[in-house]
Amino acid sequence: MDTNEAEVKPTLEISTSRQMLSWLAEQRLSIALTTYQIGKLYFIGLKPDNGLSVFERSFNRCMGLCATSNGLYMSSLYQVWRFENVFEPGQQQDGFDRLYVPQIGYTTGDLDIHDMAVNRDGRLVFVNTLFGCLATLSETHSFKPLWQPPFISKLAAEDRCHLNGLAMKDGQPAYVTAVSQSDVADGWREHRMSGGIVINVTSNDIVCTGLSMPHSPRWYNDKLWLLNSGTGDFGYVDLATGRFESVCFCPGYMRGLSFHGHFALVGLSKPRHNKTFSGLALDDHLKSRNAEARCGVQIIDLRTGDIVHWLRMEGVVNELYDVITLPQIRRPMALGFKTDEIRRVLSIET
Repeated sequence: MDTNEAEVKPTLEISTSRQMLSWLAEQRLSIALTTYQIGKLYFIGLKPDNGLSVFERSFNRCMGLCATSNGLYMSSLYQVWRFENVFEPGQQQDGFDRLYVPQIGYTTGDLDIHDMAVNRDGRLVFVNTLFGCLATLSETHSFKPLWQPPFISKLAAEDRCHLNGLAMKDGQPAYVTAVSQSDVADGWREHRMSGGIVINVTSNDIVCTGLSMPHSPRWYNDKLWLLNSGTGDFGYVDLATGRFESVCFCPGYMRGLSFHGHFALVGLSKPRHNKTFSGLALDDHLKSRNAEARCGVQIIDLRTGDIVHWLRMEGVVNELYDVITLPQIRRPMALGFKTDEIRRVLSIET
């Protein structure tokens, strides 16, 4: 092997639509992304000169994200971390206006935690995909179960239905998505094409069926939005009819959905070439549009269904899991565990 070839390291290239950075400035917004593929937490913001700021930290298999009043929660391979911003209002450092410190970590074991949210009592609720239930953190155990689908006969570490998405309404868990209604170990894989469902957590009713690998349900502006990832359709569930109504097609495998004003932010991934992702309708829909799957974020205008801005990631990153918005934050950064910075950042509670 040529020496130069051996020394080439994979790189990350990020490009944006022409007006994406202006949009972030106008909306006074930054974005946080996770990719468990390479274990990175990314913060997308603006430098003082209005150029693109990309800040990254490494966390093994980081996936679920949710914002709090002064920080965020993030799930990783066997832990959940709560980050707190230690900057005072108006404080900046090198152009950064937030510094998130991993303040508290909970060891959960490898539960394959997907979506997370904070309820009205300030308690974290998360989708425990391995056990197929909603759960919360425990001071003494891996987790405390809160709810499970009515068709799951036993809490077992078997990923029976691939429960993955959580929508909150009025500060409480309201709807979840699952890839199937299977009640056997790893049973969801046979139902990727059309076995996807939405369940009302309060009533246990299945309110939508026939979906393909649904993800990221969200209650916003009196509608239940979700990503029908196996087809590439972003849309909402008409709860009166139980039908999924597509708003637009997104060129990639969708995971991660957040809202700001009349915009939706959708995370896109390039499908893996394995049994989980192969044979989905998404493949045909991409071919019919003469398109390749992308990795990045699409900004959709909810009033028109048009994709008005985008951010694209190429190179070392092929998959994203979660996307959240950080309003009124221009340029966030965080501490991790792989450098000595975390030893030297000290703050006093006043």
